[in-house]
Amino acid sequence: MAENIDVAQPPAAEPSVLDRFPMRDEEGQIRHEFVEEITRAIQAADKPLLREVVAELHEADLGDLIEALEPEDRVNLVELTGADFHFSALNEVDDAVREEILEELEPETVAEGVRELESDDAVELLEGLDEEDQEEILEKLPPSERDALERRLLYPENSAGRRMQSEFIAVPPDWTAGQAIDYMRDTPDLPARFYEIYAVDADKHWHGAVSLDALLRAHRPVPLAELVDEDRRRVSVLDDQEEVARMFGKYNLVAAPVVDTTNRLVGVITIDDVVDVIEEEADEDLKALGGVTSDEELSDSVWTIARGRFNWLLVNLATAFLASSVLGLFEGQLEKMVALAVLAPIVASQGGNAATQTMTVAVRALATRELGSNNAYRVVMREAMVGLVNGLAFAVITGIAAVAWFKIPGLGVVIGMAIVCNLVAGALGGILIPMVLERVRADPAVASGTFVTTITDVVGFFSFLGIATLWFGLR
Repeated sequence: MAENIDVAQPPAAEPSVLDRFPMRDEEGQIRHEFVEEITRAIQAADKPLLREVVAELHEADLGDLIEALEPEDRVNLVELTGADFHFSALNEVDDAVREEILEELEPETVAEGVRELESDDAVELLEGLDEEDQEEILEKLPPSERDALERRLLYPENSAGRRMQSEFIAVPPDWTAGQAIDYMRDTPDLPARFYEIYAVDADKHWHGAVSLDALLRAHRPVPLAELVDEDRRRVSVLDDQEEVARMFGKYNLVAAPVVDTTNRLVGVITIDDVVDVIEEEADEDLKALGGVTSDEELSDSVWTIARGRFNWLLVNLATAFLASSVLGLFEGQLEKMVALAVLAPIVASQGGNAATQTMTVAVRALATRELGSNNAYRVVMREAMVGLVNGLAFAVITGIAAVAWFKIPGLGVVIGMAIVCNLVAGALGGILIPMVLERVRADPAVASGTFVTTITDVVGFFSFLGIATLWFGLR
């Protein structure tokens, strides 16, 4: 008879802190209860719990948690978790939050955190600080690391030199595939993530790239020179980051070597860096279209936001007075026919909306280099025809509505003609103004909106009131 033997079961694993206190709800938002629990732990100086939390969180999630905390608790979280805190999480928060935290921390603490980061993350962390704070932190670093970061910070802002990471794998071009593979196996300090290796000579001059899939498919005795892609696209340290991002998108790249002015390999840009660039540029353009400064963040104070928006609102006020001055030219006509004063804003508004649509498309096309001198005439004429077609359609709709409202048959014809004029003017202004601004090296996203709105207001008021004056014989 078989004997029953009890097999000892391993003890159940204790649930992690995130299992006990889930961070996010079903919609992916941070739970208020989680923030409250972390806040209580910070105020109670519960280091074991806080260190367990930051150890389990991805740096992006840790960044979200930092932003959700009260300002005084953010610095305390960093100090209480010590070496367990991932300084890369500070690159995931608003610039204002990051600067606030770094200014409160001791330079030694920041320097230790910087040493743990990849070079591109370290540069991103430091570049937002003023020169005095940068120097204070850099002085706490070993000379070799300090010199490398100082050289990186000398590159122009928004350049490939600022975005690149200096961790890459470079091997002599006369090695075999086997030697390269053995080198990667035996080297302990390889980059955390890489997609290709690079062939360089003794002076680090770039000879070409070898993709990992080509390397792993090759037999060990195959010379590396047979696998090297000498025509591999590369970027210069001085190239603008937006141009680099455009190159990645056009040629489907996941990594690109970065060379200096003497063709020496100095770094590499990877797809995760490019995604950040694309998000930043899109965010900057979107804010610019609304007249908001590119560095405005949700965490900024009321005074900072108000001050940043004031100048642009002042410019808009000046242009509004210009448009209103057109109404002053027809003061007598407006007194004789009140319907004109009621309907005039409709004409201006429709032209402004149509112009904004065209301007949005034009600014985006200029940014992506889809609109240039080779197709400018065709695109301008297309937009003008779109304005004409929509103008005719809305002329009928608005004319019928005006007649039904005021029972004046001629008013429908007048407002219809004005609508056509203003929608065509709006379409032309919406594309020509960004093109002109681009030609004079001004940012179309920043300045187009005000000019285009002014044109549609002026043309809308003048065309409607001018046509009405002639049609009804007003003086």
